[in-house]
Amino acid sequence: MKSGRLRKVLASLLMLSMLLSAVPALAAVPAADSVYINGNIYTMDDDNPHATAMAISGDRLVYVGDASGVQAYIGSGTVVNDLRGQTVLPGLIEGHMHVPNLGQSMLMIDAFWKPKDVILQAVKEAAEAAEPGEWIQGRGWMNTVWEDDSFPTKEELDAVAPNNPVSLQRADAHMFWFNSMALEMAGITKDTPNPQGGEILKTEDGEVLGCLTDTAAAIVRGIIPPWSDADLKRASLLAQEQLFSYGFTSALDAGVSVHQLDLYKELYASGELKLRLYPLIMLASTEGPEADYLRTTAPTGMLYDNHLHVAGVKIIGDGSLGARSAAMLEEYSDRAGYTGEYRFTDEEAYEVIKLAYENGYQTGIHAIGDGTNHQVLDVYERLMKENPREDPRMRLEHFQIVTPSDIDRAISLGVLPAMQFTHATSDWLMAEDRVGSERIKTSYAWRTIIDKGSIIIGGSDAPVELVNPYHGLYAGVTRMDKDCRPEGGWYANEKVTREEALKAFTLWAAYGQFEEDLKGSLEVGKLADFVVIDRDYMTCPETDIKDIQALMTVSGGQVVYTKNTAEPTVTWQGKPITFNSKLVIEAPGAIYVPVNDVTSFISASVSKENGMAAVTYSERSVSLPIKSVDGVDYVAVRPLFEGIGYSVTWCQSSKTVSSSQKPGV
Repeated sequence: MKSGRLRKVLASLLMLSMLLSAVPALAAVPAADSVYINGNIYTMDDDNPHATAMAISGDRLVYVGDASGVQAYIGSGTVVNDLRGQTVLPGLIEGHMHVPNLGQSMLMIDAFWKPKDVILQAVKEAAEAAEPGEWIQGRGWMNTVWEDDSFPTKEELDAVAPNNPVSLQRADAHMFWFNSMALEMAGITKDTPNPQGGEILKTEDGEVLGCLTDTAAAIVRGIIPPWSDADLKRASLLAQEQLFSYGFTSALDAGVSVHQLDLYKELYASGELKLRLYPLIMLASTEGPEADYLRTTAPTGMLYDNHLHVAGVKIIGDGSLGARSAAMLEEYSDRAGYTGEYRFTDEEAYEVIKLAYENGYQTGIHAIGDGTNHQVLDVYERLMKENPREDPRMRLEHFQIVTPSDIDRAISLGVLPAMQFTHATSDWLMAEDRVGSERIKTSYAWRTIIDKGSIIIGGSDAPVELVNPYHGLYAGVTRMDKDCRPEGGWYANEKVTREEALKAFTLWAAYGQFEEDLKGSLEVGKLADFVVIDRDYMTCPETDIKDIQALMTVSGGQVVYTKNTAEPTVTWQGKPITFNSKLVIEAPGAIYVPVNDVTSFISASVSKENGMAAVTYSERSVSLPIKSVDGVDYVAVRPLFEGIGYSVTWCQSSKTVSSSQKPGV
């Protein structure tokens, strides 16, 4: 991070020289295109951590300071924006996600963490609406939140979709749940051998269960009709829309094909894509179009006016902890004799990583198990000795289960951990079962890593997790899930501070892609990328962090998102609820929501009788009077949420009703 400090010193010397040689220039500051005043601005600049005003010319910041200083930049044509005390953060940077996959997930069955019966009903409805033989796809199921947390079976899908092949991706993206038709179409039988890096799960009597991991699932996925270019572009733009709505201005796309990269270039050329991207080329072997691209194409600088930077490579080293496909040094604590799946032998890993490294690319290796983290660090260390490169900033994506010695080795080698705070708060329900009480002590070890002198590159791994960055900030600060569990935080000694969590999504994420001199903090000369949010991130209650709403997102000085506050937003565990009918609002502030919509969204049951709605959620019930308007049944939102054990807060600036489970409930 020294280069940023040096840049600021040189800039100051240059400015001093100009002032000494041309004192009249003091009165000739060019008017800015726009200024923002009366803000609560957290800059992430250690030399100027807090400001109240900013000035922008073109796509750059020309002033960051106080109200008196910004006056010099206001001319007759300057647009003055009054922030009215609202909090401003640097434009957020998604440090590890999958952009087209996020958009694609919005076009599939949404199974994200839903009860199994709700998912099966959605599959049934999709099959009834589809032509026989048409593929039914969805993603997001998580068996660890079901009452029966065992992996699901093909027969369960057969019962609701007998005439359509079904593919449902687990939330971690390393296991798929297929029905019999899909398996038969791919030629999967009980005698099919497991490929390297994957497993066909079996029942106790040796039959195919219906769940396949990683490279085994790829056998079935390979026969699903590919998405068209038009649909891939649409998915990317849908993802952009969602990212802007949260305050992201940049994203690292963790694994794209050369073809997807070409589609991005087409979208930039047409002006449709405005999100800044750092795509990692997905490399699976030393052969193929991606390998050929690396051999023939040097890493780029910033393209399309600082919107596209192609200088990194993604390689998948193992699977996931939840699917038990992460590669471990010792057997899983809850599966005797099994250590997961390496994607490569040691020598294969060396050859694949070497291809990227020797062609000048940054490498980011998916490594969740301590076995894969050890394997990759061996390769990194070998390559650095054989062919030293100045400042390669090699990365380890996820870095979840790691031995103490490998944590130290990664830091000594300068390897950057890219970790997703929400992975820990999703995995805590099963992680210790998988690895036991000793290995878990150095897993998801954020505080340890920072205290030893490293940084953490933040992100969500969306659509594996919800892309909402405020969930990530909340998870980093509290080590609790969206239901405030476990109370006090899971292995709370590994929490990070609010400032550290925010750096993970700003300055540290920028450093992780060689862009810290351009973005990640609000400083003169950097891009005018920032987000205005509806509450003070640094001072609001910890449990409110996940409920933060973006009011406005600005990229390069241009507003790319403004929240519509004409109608209130109602959130559940930090996620906005979708309603099919308008809300009913009565003075003094009572808000009524369509009861069928809200209970469907939160997976609650409802029964209606004698003008009352009985809602049951997770063994808690509440009975509420129904208000019928234009044939739609409504209930008051505050009594509903409080009746099932949730607290309710109202944020006036974003017109948002937020619900949070009360700790200990």
